Amino acid sequence: MELFSRSWTALRAEVDDLSDEDFGRPSGCTGWLVRDLVCHLIVDAQDVLVTLATPSDREPTRDALTYWDLSDTPPTGDDPLDALTVRLAAAYEDPQLLKFHLDDVGSAAGRAALLADPAGRVGTRDEVLTVGDFLATYVMEWTLHHLDLIAHLPGARQPPAEGLARSREMLEQIAGSPFPSSFHDVDALLIGTGRRAPTGAEQAGLGALASRVPLYLG
Repeated sequence: MELFSRSWTALRAEVDDLSDEDFGRPSGCTGWLVRDLVCHLIVDAQDVLVTLATPSDREPTRDALTYWDLSDTPPTGDDPLDALTVRLAAAYEDPQLLKFHLDDVGSAAGRAALLADPAGRVGTRDEVLTVGDFLATYVMEWTLHHLDLIAHLPGARQPPAEGLARSREMLEQIAGSPFPSSFHDVDALLIGTGRRAPTGAEQAGLGALASRVPLYLG
């Protein structure tokens, strides 16, 4: 719960520090500008609120690792939901409205997470998870999108070190193998999720893991 809060607070603080011009820069998400990514974060915050308000008495069907659907192909930005996000972001017109909406909904999502029982069960995407596992998935989500947000923003702050380390650990568990210890957590996450191609030396260092990554998480 604390790591969820720390990761989410850091990401929202980075958005709050954006200039109006920054919203028109590319993000690390294929086909999205920074403004599109911020709009997606609003939708994510709404998902947290809706899911935490959807208790279930069923046994969990997924956990923080099996929650993710893996794709064999990288995102193109042409998915209907991705395109809808772009249109929604453009409708805001003023970047300050995006900031306001994220702060409003995002603050509520953060409070709801702190008040939730980690052992409780919630339903989302026709699956059931414990609250703790559900929020753990968002540690990964917040961390990766923090990296996406600052991909073309020189001098921006990195995600919290604890969130990077936990996200790397989860990605390694999903991949079934650790990344080389020489890889910084940021590089492991970027390469491991297909956000950056490895250098020749990094590719060689991956060894057997090279055949398992990148993992396209959905």
